[in-house]
Amino acid sequence: MSEQTRQAPAPTGRSARGAHRQLAAALPWLLPALSLIVTIVLFPAAYMVWTSSRDVSQAGVDRGPAGLDNYLALLDLPALGRVLGNTAIWVVGVVLVTLLISLALAQFLNHAFPGRRLVRLAVIVPWAASVVMTSTVFYYALDPFYGIFNHFLVDLGILDAGFGFTRRPVPAFVVAMVVAVFVSLPFTTYTILAGLQMVPEDVVEAARMDGAGSGRIYRSIILPILRPAIAVAVLINIINVFNSLPILRTITGSIPGYDADTTTTLIFKYIQQDRQVDLASALSVVNFLIVLAVIGIYLATLRPMRDE
Repeated sequence: MSEQTRQAPAPTGRSARGAHRQLAAALPWLLPALSLIVTIVLFPAAYMVWTSSRDVSQAGVDRGPAGLDNYLALLDLPALGRVLGNTAIWVVGVVLVTLLISLALAQFLNHAFPGRRLVRLAVIVPWAASVVMTSTVFYYALDPFYGIFNHFLVDLGILDAGFGFTRRPVPAFVVAMVVAVFVSLPFTTYTILAGLQMVPEDVVEAARMDGAGSGRIYRSIILPILRPAIAVAVLINIINVFNSLPILRTITGSIPGYDADTTTTLIFKYIQQDRQVDLASALSVVNFLIVLAVIGIYLATLRPMRDE
Protein backbone atom coordinates (compact mmCIF):
# COMPACT_ATOMS: atom_id res chain seq x y z
CA MET A 1 0.00 0.00 0.00
CA SER A 2 1.47 3.33 -1.00
CA GLU A 3 2.02 6.27 1.27
CA GLN A 4 -0.62 8.21 -0.65
CA THR A 5 -3.35 5.64 0.03
CA ARG A 6 -2.34 5.16 3.68
CA GLN A 7 -2.62 8.79 4.64
CA ALA A 8 -5.86 10.66 4.12
CA PRO A 9 -5.41 14.29 3.17
CA ALA A 10 -5.95 16.62 6.10
CA PRO A 11 -8.71 19.20 5.67
CA THR A 12 -7.29 22.51 4.55
CA GLY A 13 -8.34 25.91 5.76
CA ARG A 14 -10.01 26.55 2.43
CA SER A 15 -12.20 23.43 2.67
CA ALA A 16 -13.13 24.29 6.25
CA ARG A 17 -14.14 27.78 5.20
CA GLY A 18 -16.20 26.25 2.37
CA ALA A 19 -18.00 23.99 4.83
CA HIS A 20 -18.76 26.97 7.06
CA ARG A 21 -20.12 28.92 4.11
CA GLN A 22 -22.36 26.00 3.16
CA LEU A 23 -23.65 25.80 6.73
CA ALA A 24 -24.30 29.55 6.79
CA ALA A 25 -26.15 29.30 3.48
CA ALA A 26 -28.32 26.42 4.75
CA LEU A 27 -29.03 27.99 8.15
CA PRO A 28 -31.82 30.34 6.97
CA TRP A 29 -33.66 27.33 5.54
CA LEU A 30 -33.11 25.24 8.68
CA LEU A 31 -33.91 28.04 11.12
CA PRO A 32 -37.76 27.70 10.95
CA ALA A 33 -37.58 23.95 11.62
CA LEU A 34 -35.00 24.42 14.38
CA SER A 35 -37.09 27.17 15.97
CA LEU A 36 -40.15 24.91 15.88
CA ILE A 37 -38.23 22.05 17.51
CA VAL A 38 -36.87 24.32 20.24
CA THR A 39 -40.24 25.97 20.88
CA ILE A 40 -42.50 22.91 20.80
CA VAL A 41 -40.19 20.08 21.91
CA LEU A 42 -37.04 21.14 23.72
CA PHE A 43 -38.33 24.05 25.81
CA PRO A 44 -41.45 22.21 27.13
CA ALA A 45 -39.31 19.15 27.88
CA ALA A 46 -36.74 21.21 29.77
CA TYR A 47 -39.49 23.06 31.65
CA MET A 48 -41.10 19.73 32.56
CA VAL A 49 -37.81 18.43 34.01
CA TRP A 50 -37.36 21.68 35.92
CA THR A 51 -40.92 21.58 37.30
CA SER A 52 -40.42 17.99 38.46
CA SER A 53 -37.75 19.26 40.87
CA ARG A 54 -39.91 22.08 42.30
CA ASP A 55 -42.51 22.23 45.07
CA VAL A 56 -45.58 23.61 43.27
CA SER A 57 -48.78 24.23 45.21
CA GLN A 58 -52.23 23.30 43.91
CA ALA A 59 -52.72 26.98 43.11
CA GLY A 60 -49.63 26.90 40.87
CA VAL A 61 -47.33 28.79 43.25
CA ASP A 62 -43.67 27.71 43.10
CA ARG A 63 -42.62 27.27 46.73
CA GLY A 64 -39.00 26.45 45.99
CA PRO A 65 -36.81 23.47 45.11
CA ALA A 66 -37.99 19.98 46.05
CA GLY A 67 -35.02 17.92 44.93
CA LEU A 68 -36.09 14.33 44.39
CA ASP A 69 -39.12 14.55 46.71
CA ASN A 70 -41.61 14.41 43.84
CA TYR A 71 -40.03 11.24 42.48
CA LEU A 72 -39.97 9.68 45.94
CA ALA A 73 -43.64 10.63 46.40
CA LEU A 74 -44.50 8.53 43.34
CA LEU A 75 -43.12 5.47 45.14
CA ASP A 76 -45.59 6.04 47.99
CA LEU A 77 -48.61 5.75 45.70
CA PRO A 78 -50.51 2.64 46.91
CA ALA A 79 -51.71 1.74 43.42
CA LEU A 80 -48.32 2.23 41.73
CA GLY A 81 -47.84 -1.50 41.13
CA ARG A 82 -51.30 -1.80 39.59
CA VAL A 83 -50.73 1.23 37.36
CA LEU A 84 -47.36 -0.07 36.14
CA GLY A 85 -48.88 -3.50 35.52
CA ASN A 86 -51.74 -1.96 33.56
CA THR A 87 -49.23 0.03 31.51
CA ALA A 88 -47.24 -3.10 30.63
CA ILE A 89 -50.39 -5.06 29.71
CA TRP A 90 -51.67 -2.10 27.69
CA VAL A 91 -48.52 -1.61 25.61
CA VAL A 92 -47.53 -5.24 25.10
CA GLY A 93 -51.09 -6.44 24.47
CA VAL A 94 -52.08 -3.73 22.01
CA VAL A 95 -48.80 -3.77 20.06
CA LEU A 96 -48.61 -7.57 19.88
CA VAL A 97 -52.23 -8.12 18.85
CA THR A 98 -52.01 -5.28 16.32
CA LEU A 99 -48.87 -6.77 14.79
CA LEU A 100 -50.32 -10.28 14.49
CA ILE A 101 -53.58 -9.11 12.93
CA SER A 102 -51.75 -6.70 10.61
CA LEU A 103 -49.42 -9.45 9.37
CA ALA A 104 -52.41 -11.59 8.39
CA LEU A 105 -54.36 -8.64 6.98
CA ALA A 106 -51.42 -7.36 4.93
CA GLN A 107 -50.82 -10.85 3.52
CA PHE A 108 -54.49 -11.03 2.53
CA LEU A 109 -54.49 -7.58 0.92
CA ASN A 110 -51.33 -8.42 -0.99
CA HIS A 111 -53.24 -10.98 -3.08
CA ALA A 112 -55.42 -10.01 -6.02
CA PHE A 113 -59.17 -10.51 -5.54
CA PRO A 114 -62.32 -8.72 -6.70
CA GLY A 115 -62.90 -5.53 -4.73
CA ARG A 116 -59.38 -5.41 -3.28
CA ARG A 117 -59.13 -1.66 -3.81
CA LEU A 118 -62.32 -1.05 -1.84
CA VAL A 119 -61.15 -3.30 0.98
CA ARG A 120 -57.83 -1.45 1.12
CA LEU A 121 -59.67 1.85 1.34
CA ALA A 122 -61.93 0.49 4.09
CA VAL A 123 -58.89 -0.42 6.18
CA ILE A 124 -57.88 3.25 6.25
CA VAL A 125 -61.18 4.40 7.82
CA PRO A 126 -60.18 3.86 11.49
CA TRP A 127 -56.98 5.81 10.77
CA ALA A 128 -58.80 8.69 9.09
CA ALA A 129 -61.42 9.06 11.81
CA SER A 130 -60.78 10.94 15.04
CA VAL A 131 -59.56 8.70 17.86
CA VAL A 132 -61.86 10.48 20.31
CA MET A 133 -64.82 10.01 17.97
CA THR A 134 -64.06 6.30 17.51
CA SER A 135 -63.67 5.81 21.26
CA THR A 136 -66.93 7.66 21.92
CA VAL A 137 -68.80 5.45 19.43
CA PHE A 138 -67.55 2.33 21.22
CA TYR A 139 -68.34 3.85 24.61
CA TYR A 140 -71.98 4.62 23.83
CA ALA A 141 -72.48 1.41 21.85
CA LEU A 142 -71.55 -0.52 24.99
CA ASP A 143 -73.69 1.52 27.38
CA PRO A 144 -75.71 -0.89 29.58
CA PHE A 145 -78.99 1.02 29.16
CA TYR A 146 -79.15 2.31 25.57
CA GLY A 147 -76.05 0.89 23.88
CA ILE A 148 -76.80 -0.82 20.58
CA PHE A 149 -74.28 -3.59 21.24
CA ASN A 150 -75.85 -4.42 24.61
CA HIS A 151 -79.32 -4.46 23.04
CA PHE A 152 -78.01 -6.80 20.34
CA LEU A 153 -76.61 -9.25 22.91
CA VAL A 154 -79.87 -9.15 24.88
CA ASP A 155 -81.91 -9.78 21.72
CA LEU A 156 -79.74 -12.80 20.93
CA GLY A 157 -80.30 -14.15 24.43
CA ILE A 158 -76.59 -14.00 25.32
CA LEU A 159 -77.30 -11.49 28.11
CA ASP A 160 -80.38 -11.21 30.29
CA ALA A 161 -79.83 -7.48 30.73
CA GLY A 162 -77.39 -4.84 29.60
CA PHE A 163 -73.86 -5.31 30.96
CA GLY A 164 -71.73 -2.36 32.08
CA PHE A 165 -68.71 -3.00 29.87
CA THR A 166 -67.46 0.56 30.41
CA ARG A 167 -68.55 0.86 34.05
CA ARG A 168 -66.13 -1.69 35.54
CA PRO A 169 -62.31 -1.49 35.50
CA VAL A 170 -61.37 -4.79 33.85
CA PRO A 171 -64.02 -4.89 31.06
CA ALA A 172 -63.47 -1.18 30.35
CA PHE A 173 -59.73 -1.69 30.12
CA VAL A 174 -60.24 -4.60 27.70
CA VAL A 175 -62.61 -2.47 25.60
CA ALA A 176 -59.99 0.29 25.49
CA MET A 177 -57.41 -2.24 24.25
CA VAL A 178 -59.79 -3.39 21.52
CA VAL A 179 -60.29 0.22 20.40
CA ALA A 180 -56.52 0.82 20.46
CA VAL A 181 -55.93 -2.22 18.26
CA PHE A 182 -58.71 -1.10 15.92
CA VAL A 183 -57.20 2.36 15.36
CA SER A 184 -53.63 1.01 15.13
CA LEU A 185 -54.37 -1.55 12.40
CA PRO A 186 -54.35 0.79 9.35
CA PHE A 187 -50.84 2.19 9.85
CA THR A 188 -49.34 -1.17 10.82
CA THR A 189 -51.06 -3.03 8.00
CA TYR A 190 -50.00 -0.56 5.34
CA THR A 191 -46.43 -0.47 6.64
CA ILE A 192 -46.19 -4.25 6.40
CA LEU A 193 -48.01 -4.23 3.05
CA ALA A 194 -45.35 -1.86 1.71
CA GLY A 195 -42.71 -4.31 2.92
CA LEU A 196 -44.45 -7.16 1.11
CA GLN A 197 -44.00 -5.30 -2.16
CA MET A 198 -40.24 -5.83 -1.73
CA VAL A 199 -40.53 -9.64 -1.67
CA PRO A 200 -39.13 -10.97 -4.99
CA GLU A 201 -41.62 -13.31 -6.63
CA ASP A 202 -38.90 -15.27 -8.42
CA VAL A 203 -37.31 -16.25 -5.10
CA VAL A 204 -40.69 -17.40 -3.75
CA GLU A 205 -41.36 -19.41 -6.92
CA ALA A 206 -37.90 -20.98 -6.72
CA ALA A 207 -38.56 -22.01 -3.13
CA ARG A 208 -41.86 -23.61 -4.14
CA MET A 209 -40.16 -25.53 -6.93
CA ASP A 210 -37.64 -26.82 -4.38
CA GLY A 211 -40.51 -28.22 -2.34
CA ALA A 212 -40.77 -25.59 0.40
CA GLY A 213 -44.23 -25.23 1.90
CA SER A 214 -46.09 -21.99 2.51
CA GLY A 215 -45.10 -21.88 6.17
CA ARG A 216 -41.42 -22.44 5.42
CA ILE A 217 -41.47 -19.77 2.69
CA TYR A 218 -43.11 -17.27 5.04
CA ARG A 219 -40.65 -17.92 7.89
CA SER A 220 -37.46 -18.17 5.83
CA ILE A 221 -38.05 -15.65 3.03
CA ILE A 222 -40.92 -13.26 3.69
CA LEU A 223 -40.43 -12.50 7.39
CA PRO A 224 -36.69 -11.65 7.07
CA ILE A 225 -37.52 -9.22 4.26
CA LEU A 226 -40.32 -7.73 6.38
CA ARG A 227 -38.03 -7.16 9.37
CA PRO A 228 -37.33 -3.45 8.66
CA ALA A 229 -41.03 -2.74 8.05
CA ILE A 230 -42.02 -4.60 11.21
CA ALA A 231 -39.35 -2.71 13.15
CA VAL A 232 -40.75 0.66 12.09
CA ALA A 233 -44.34 -0.39 12.81
CA VAL A 234 -43.52 -1.78 16.27
CA LEU A 235 -41.41 1.20 17.34
CA ILE A 236 -44.02 3.77 16.32
CA ASN A 237 -46.81 1.71 17.87
CA ILE A 238 -44.90 1.42 21.16
CA ILE A 239 -44.53 5.20 21.33
CA ASN A 240 -48.12 5.92 20.28
CA VAL A 241 -49.75 3.30 22.51
CA PHE A 242 -47.62 4.10 25.55
CA ASN A 243 -48.53 7.78 25.34
CA SER A 244 -52.13 7.22 24.28
CA LEU A 245 -54.53 9.30 26.37
CA PRO A 246 -57.76 9.87 24.33
CA ILE A 247 -58.85 6.22 24.21
CA LEU A 248 -58.34 5.47 27.89
CA ARG A 249 -59.66 8.87 28.91
CA THR A 250 -62.87 8.30 26.94
CA ILE A 251 -63.45 4.65 27.87
CA THR A 252 -62.16 4.46 31.47
CA GLY A 253 -62.04 8.10 32.54
CA SER A 254 -65.24 7.95 34.60
CA ILE A 255 -64.12 4.92 36.63
CA PRO A 256 -63.04 5.98 40.16
CA GLY A 257 -59.70 4.98 41.60
CA TYR A 258 -56.65 3.75 39.72
CA ASP A 259 -57.70 0.20 38.74
CA ALA A 260 -58.02 1.06 35.03
CA ASP A 261 -55.19 3.62 34.86
CA THR A 262 -51.86 3.61 33.09
CA THR A 263 -49.02 5.99 33.85
CA THR A 264 -50.24 8.34 31.10
CA THR A 265 -53.79 8.61 32.46
CA LEU A 266 -52.38 9.01 35.96
CA ILE A 267 -50.48 12.10 34.77
CA PHE A 268 -53.77 13.52 33.53
CA LYS A 269 -55.44 12.84 36.90
CA TYR A 270 -52.59 14.52 38.76
CA ILE A 271 -53.10 17.64 36.64
CA GLN A 272 -56.89 17.80 36.36
CA GLN A 273 -58.18 16.28 39.59
CA ASP A 274 -55.42 16.73 42.16
CA ARG A 275 -53.75 19.82 40.61
CA GLN A 276 -50.34 18.41 41.47
CA VAL A 277 -48.30 19.72 38.57
CA ASP A 278 -44.99 18.83 40.21
CA LEU A 279 -45.94 15.15 40.60
CA ALA A 280 -47.34 15.07 37.06
CA SER A 281 -44.05 16.47 35.75
CA ALA A 282 -42.04 13.89 37.68
CA LEU A 283 -44.20 11.07 36.33
CA SER A 284 -43.85 12.51 32.82
CA VAL A 285 -40.07 12.33 33.13
CA VAL A 286 -40.33 8.75 34.36
CA ASN A 287 -42.64 7.95 31.44
CA PHE A 288 -40.12 9.35 28.98
CA LEU A 289 -37.28 7.32 30.51
CA ILE A 290 -39.41 4.16 30.43
CA VAL A 291 -40.15 4.64 26.71
CA LEU A 292 -36.45 5.16 25.98
CA ALA A 293 -35.56 2.05 27.97
CA VAL A 294 -38.20 -0.11 26.25
CA ILE A 295 -37.11 1.05 22.79
CA GLY A 296 -33.45 0.55 23.67
CA ILE A 297 -34.08 -2.99 24.95
CA TYR A 298 -36.15 -3.79 21.86
CA LEU A 299 -33.43 -2.60 19.47
CA ALA A 300 -30.60 -4.23 21.43
CA THR A 301 -32.36 -7.58 21.90
CA LEU A 302 -34.05 -8.17 18.56
CA ARG A 303 -31.74 -6.02 16.39
CA PRO A 304 -34.53 -5.63 13.80
CA MET A 305 -32.35 -3.68 11.35
CA ARG A 306 -29.32 -5.98 11.45
CA ASP A 307 -29.78 -7.12 7.86
CA GLU A 308 -29.70 -3.52 6.67
